Amino acid sequence: MKHYRLMLCTLLLTAIAWGQHTTLPEGFTKTDRSKLNINQGWKFHLGDPDADFFKLDTDDSKWETVNVPHGLELTTMDLNGVQDDKYQDTFMRKVGWYRKEIQVSSNTNNKVFLEFEGVHQVTDVWINGKHNGQHSVGGYTPFHFDITDFVNRGEKNLVTVLADNRKRDDIPPDPGPMDYIKFAGLYRDVYLVETNPLHITFNWEAENAGQYITTPTVDPINLNATINIKTTVRNENALPKKTTVLSKVIDDKGLVVLKLEQTKTILPGADVQFNLIGSIEDNLKLWSIDEPNLYRVHTIVLEDDKAVDQVEVKTGFRKIEMNNHDGIVLNGKPIKLIGTNLHQHYGFIGDAMPNSLHYKDILQLKKLGMNVIRTAHYPHDNTLLEACDELGMLVYEEAPTWMSIGNEAWFINFEKAARTMVRNHRNHTSVFVWGAGINHRGYVPRAHNVIKQEDPFRYTASQSSRWTGWQTSGLTDIYGQMVYGPYYWSGDEPMLAMEGRRGPEAINEYMNDPMKLGLISWTAHAYYTFHPTDTPKDRSRGGFMTAFRYPRPEENLAWYPAELTDYPYLHINTDWKEGTKEVVVFSNSEKVELKVNGKTIATQHPSKADKYKYLKHAPFVFSIPHYEKGKLTANGLLDNKVVVSETTQTPESAYKIVLEPDTEGRKFVADGSDILVVYAKVLDRNGTLLGDTDTAVEFAIKGDAEIIGDKEGIGSNPMPSQYGVAPVLIRAGNSPGEITITAKAKGLKSASATVATVKANFDVIAANAKPIYDFQTLWVDLGGDEQLVQFDWTPWNGKDNAASTKEFEELGGFSATVQSNGDASSTRWLGEINVIGKYGFAHGEGVLGVSKEGLTLEFSGLKKGKYKLNTVHHAPRTNTDSMDPNQEKMATYKIYKIPYAKELSATINDANGSSTLENITVTEGETMQTTPFQPTEIYFEADGNSNVSFVFKGSGEKAVWLNSFILSEWH
Repeated sequence: MKHYRLMLCTLLLTAIAWGQHTTLPEGFTKTDRSKLNINQGWKFHLGDPDADFFKLDTDDSKWETVNVPHGLELTTMDLNGVQDDKYQDTFMRKVGWYRKEIQVSSNTNNKVFLEFEGVHQVTDVWINGKHNGQHSVGGYTPFHFDITDFVNRGEKNLVTVLADNRKRDDIPPDPGPMDYIKFAGLYRDVYLVETNPLHITFNWEAENAGQYITTPTVDPINLNATINIKTTVRNENALPKKTTVLSKVIDDKGLVVLKLEQTKTILPGADVQFNLIGSIEDNLKLWSIDEPNLYRVHTIVLEDDKAVDQVEVKTGFRKIEMNNHDGIVLNGKPIKLIGTNLHQHYGFIGDAMPNSLHYKDILQLKKLGMNVIRTAHYPHDNTLLEACDELGMLVYEEAPTWMSIGNEAWFINFEKAARTMVRNHRNHTSVFVWGAGINHRGYVPRAHNVIKQEDPFRYTASQSSRWTGWQTSGLTDIYGQMVYGPYYWSGDEPMLAMEGRRGPEAINEYMNDPMKLGLISWTAHAYYTFHPTDTPKDRSRGGFMTAFRYPRPEENLAWYPAELTDYPYLHINTDWKEGTKEVVVFSNSEKVELKVNGKTIATQHPSKADKYKYLKHAPFVFSIPHYEKGKLTANGLLDNKVVVSETTQTPESAYKIVLEPDTEGRKFVADGSDILVVYAKVLDRNGTLLGDTDTAVEFAIKGDAEIIGDKEGIGSNPMPSQYGVAPVLIRAGNSPGEITITAKAKGLKSASATVATVKANFDVIAANAKPIYDFQTLWVDLGGDEQLVQFDWTPWNGKDNAASTKEFEELGGFSATVQSNGDASSTRWLGEINVIGKYGFAHGEGVLGVSKEGLTLEFSGLKKGKYKLNTVHHAPRTNTDSMDPNQEKMATYKIYKIPYAKELSATINDANGSSTLENITVTEGETMQTTPFQPTEIYFEADGNSNVSFVFKGSGEKAVWLNSFILSEWH
């Protein structure tokens, strides 16, 4: 295995399938792999499970044309009037036929696959009328089919998919009961993938398949880490193939910070795992909930010297620990887990959510200050996990169940689903707990064991509840408990409330003891269920927010930023209207001043009530002895100065509608699938939201888009307001441009809003490609013959009283000369004298220019280009003691006693002429562990012909130290 720090940057172009040439970013390598999103333009037919619609002569001209994500049917808020119980015997228990022509490249050597992120719940696929395979593990896990031998090359090929959501007692979460609806259809993304016969496998194919990236050590103190990259490559050629796997770890600026390589020979038909390991020592950026720094792991497969396959995965470096003293510790800092459970249900569309809405779910929760979610009660969409990685949200994920355990066939599928979940999402830094139980039932040894077999590095948690028998963690790492009332907890092991109530009073109970790891409240959003209800017109249940992601005021969701964020925050949580006796304000201010019509009526600290006593920022509760109509203002005070303020007003009669498209943090993509939520708010003349109004809002649209449910009569248009807000779902068409939405209601001033859709890119690789700056770097350690050289540094040993020249093969080959400027005989070299500190072996010796003119470093023959030079200037002081074997030698050193300049300037002579860098710091000492060395950063350009020189001069004409330098290509 070869290990490089940084390597040469290359500029490569690639072509997507079928000859459509796309310029990819710098350093992104052309291979035979293509991955195309094929969500668009499916023909759809509902029902007829025993039909033969897979036949080529099937007339689908009258079938509906749909785009994925797609559910078999839209649903009303009352679940289409169906009166099922929790076993869901009839609702969505149908089949859907999907047909689409796909274009396959003319490359007869390529492998061809169909990849599905999720289909409810048994899937059969036919290619050109021939049955290709069936997936019957369940609807919440990804899978693929190898269609290589079924397609006609360079032609269009017919794909037929039967999505069968009928009840199956052997497929969890069936047979039920379930507290949530299992929706139906081709509801997650579908891809056409082509690869070379020598290719990286899919993660879920086997225990050792695809890529598995772990970080065996992460040091949050010294900021270094080890990364292990396991990559499984399959050879489907007829001959053995000499195969090289090359992995680059790339930082957020696109710079390659680590490069690993391994070569093996793979026999025909064999899978071989390449196991690469390396370390990052410099400038490591940790992943945390506050700073979710991510690296890219870009892996290339080479057959001999030709790149034939590539994949890229994002990963982060973080250290999560758990103990009885601090609870959960992230990167050395204790954290309290505060978040919510999350179902992937949405109003009208069920779980057929486009990627943008998954991302928005996490963004909305993150802005509230939450730091953890639990994916109830099944693996969620890949995009949701990606959002958690990017935004800094920890994840507790579990296999699909609710509370039942089935027969052995059921358990086999449950185990398969659990393994697939882990294999699919194991590279996501955000995942820190796997659910190894069954909801309400507690831990399941079989689940814990298979998950630990797949991923021994993460925690597992039980899913206990008092009404199925008080339990402990059992065979899992964390005791996960549902806390809706009394519960058993011995106090001798950490406990995580993986379900529980919402709001400040509930959170308070988890802030007084670090062994109470935190509270993951139930739930983020109202979710569809056949749970018994007193409101049959709306079968969505629970939630901080409605099924359309609008906050419910009574759930006190607006308090969370006060407790969980640091920016100045204040929210008046009470409507200022006749009869108001109490006003509640949420703020992280020291005090809050309350004013009515400009007059201060009270200034208070947060509530001292016992139910809030462990909170950092309890609610402010004001008693109102006399109500006065008008403006209510709350000012947040810090050191008696106003740092944040909010004003509300006595509501008047409804006057107008205002439209608010939810465009924050996202683009609206013209791919035929993307959905934008627009909220129509009912306001009075003063702009006050009228939360008590019940108004039917009618929407219209202009442009290439549609209102979801507009033609189906599901109650989406007109839409009744709730909390004074009526949501509408807008689905983009396929042509980018402006979309105008209008809203009107009887007796109100209407409103309009305009949004723009952007062009879609269905080439997944090109759409996600970012530059890779793979700069070759040379690390040079200067010093006398006795210097100690370690790791990847190149030694440069010189002799006293003369200039020294060294030839380098790196960077295309060049030579470098160093000497005391003006008088080479004034050059002195120092051997190693044991300076403590990172890279002390390199900076604890060096070359000294004693001349008044300073010291010159000159490069000759450097190829044309731009470069970065880092130099270190340190005056070493010996820390030699009786245990040092070099003490006698070091006792003879006199060089380090020569007076030296403590501040330098550098004159740079390069292809751009002459320039000067001032104020270069020179450090001194024998111990540089806590006071680090201070490297310079010099950017210069070589023309390929002229020498480049750097003249370092010190103040007071004193001697100049140069200990080491790092030379990199740059631009």
